[in-house]
Amino acid sequence: MENILINLSNELAKLAQEASPSVVAVHGRQRYSSSGVHWRPGVVVTAEHTLRRDEDIQVTLSNGKTVDATLAGRDRGSDLAVLRVEGLAAPALQIGPAESARVGDLALVLGRSRDSGPNASLGIVSAVSGSWRTWRGGQVEHYIRLDATLFPASSGGAVIDAQGRAIGIATSALSRIAGLAIPAATVNRVTDGLLEKGFLARGYLGVGVLPVPIAEALRSKLSLANTRGVIIMSAEPGGPADAAGVLVGDTLLALDGKAIESLEDLRSFLDTTAAGKKAQAKLLSGGKLTEVTITVGALSHANG
Repeated sequence: MENILINLSNELAKLAQEASPSVVAVHGRQRYSSSGVHWRPGVVVTAEHTLRRDEDIQVTLSNGKTVDATLAGRDRGSDLAVLRVEGLAAPALQIGPAESARVGDLALVLGRSRDSGPNASLGIVSAVSGSWRTWRGGQVEHYIRLDATLFPASSGGAVIDAQGRAIGIATSALSRIAGLAIPAATVNRVTDGLLEKGFLARGYLGVGVLPVPIAEALRSKLSLANTRGVIIMSAEPGGPADAAGVLVGDTLLALDGKAIESLEDLRSFLDTTAAGKKAQAKLLSGGKLTEVTITVGALSHANG
């Protein structure tokens, strides 16, 4: 037993030692610093809620040097902010597949502060589920709850699996009961959008909708899997749906093969679909099934 514990302790210390050079301290608020992760060459990702200003942001590197950082963009919904930083010598962390996270897996949260240097807390993945919408309105690909302690400087730090891979970014802002790991898939998607445009563009169809049940007789007649859909109550003239021929009174059943049975289903699709993409829409129109191709428009989260 003693050897097992010694081996575990040594392995954890090794993981922290190898990964901590890629974790920086971020100075974007008063009193406390937060943490950030060297996610890509020249790019640091941190927790958006820890940045209280858009300018005069600095990061402290593993060698103790403090350098200036430029805010590339921030997305409140997913609690992610992206910084451009020159002079990042350490390699970006190896990214692991967050979808492989299992309840009971070890999770090492690595942070950094300017005063105390690297810090770590150990716990397990306490809950895992699929795609979900945060209370801030963002879409996250996987819900990964941690039982590891998140210290004041931990948010924005790396969540490391037992193989030393980053499965996500630690945050204390998206749940009132525990810290979460913002999964790597979400970090990559949001980082792509913020680096490209400075904001996260949400897909936009230009319609007003309400959820409606589909009569059993109609479902049986048309062999529909949907029990519900969303009825088009209004269509913006010249908007993406109107341009595709969608009519007021049509009922939207699916987009690109994904069932649309609620407002949440529609929001989830639009949050994860790039503007300009062509989406195949399955509609119930005049009691008959039809399909149209809609070119998804863009709506900035920053503008609502």
